[in-house]
Amino acid sequence: MKPDTSSQTLRNRGIRLTRQRQLLLDLIEASGEHLDAEALYNLAHQRDPKLNRVTVYRTLKLLKEGGMVDELDLMHQAGEQHFYETRRKQEHAHVICLGCGKVEEFFGEPLQRLRRQIETHFGFEIILARTEVGGYCSHCQSLRKRELEEAAAATAPAAAKLRAGH
Repeated sequence: MKPDTSSQTLRNRGIRLTRQRQLLLDLIEASGEHLDAEALYNLAHQRDPKLNRVTVYRTLKLLKEGGMVDELDLMHQAGEQHFYETRRKQEHAHVICLGCGKVEEFFGEPLQRLRRQIETHFGFEIILARTEVGGYCSHCQSLRKRELEEAAAATAPAAAKLRAGH
């Protein structure tokens, strides 16, 4: 995120962009992943050993309230854990594998089209949209198929005995 943009956005909300706040914004933006508070603390602490957990949690709360970051639950694949990303990203959907927890981001015209349809249909002005899609990645689909086949094969002899009247 550009320091000027971040600084101005926060200043408009009456919040100063400190070195620690900028550090967290930079880490979230540069990581390319969805990081939780503990992962952010570990990364930030490597760069600034004086930084403590309380500061990270307070800063995340402030950045969220200031409209700089979004807090995501990603279909609670990690329990009650929350993840963070900057709001600077283009609107996108999170595609989450319910098997392995892998998260992909989907950008594209279909999301924009859906947004326009909702606005037109309801006469609604959308300010913020979050889309999460849960399913199984190709790897987990293969694993699930194999598990189902193995379960069916394991129960087949017992089912045959029942049909035969044994």
